[in-house]
Amino acid sequence: MRKKAPEGYRPLGGLSPFNAMIGPLYARRRRGVELSIGLLIERKHTNSRGICHGGLLATLADLSLGYAMHARAPQDGGFVTAHLAVDYAGSARMGDWIHSEVEIQRMGTRLAFANCYLVTGDRRRIVRASAIFARAGQKREE
Repeated sequence: MRKKAPEGYRPLGGLSPFNAMIGPLYARRRRGVELSIGLLIERKHTNSRGICHGGLLATLADLSLGYAMHARAPQDGGFVTAHLAVDYAGSARMGDWIHSEVEIQRMGTRLAFANCYLVTGDRRRIVRASAIFARAGQKREE
């Protein structure tokens, strides 16, 4: 059973109260703009069957997508999730390391589009998520 984050991952600070509750979360940066968020699955993350709860995986995907957006365009302010679709292709158990791999498709003036995979330490893709983000602070059209 893994007891710590893989090399290159550092504790992710400045978390909201909700994100801190699901953590501890870790981050790794590559080439200055690529950001991966990771999590070691603990007992508190499991459901009654002993596997990682799907709600936690959806949260991790959403969080990873949002952090990746901000890493790519920090000067543009924040992003809020407008749509999130999650497909479960596998599961994780206590002691498994999970990390995100995010691909940003397009960042427009109002909307941004991205995909995310959650991957286990042994390279199994267990979640595929796609999201649409709205730029925070943009006026709503009525």
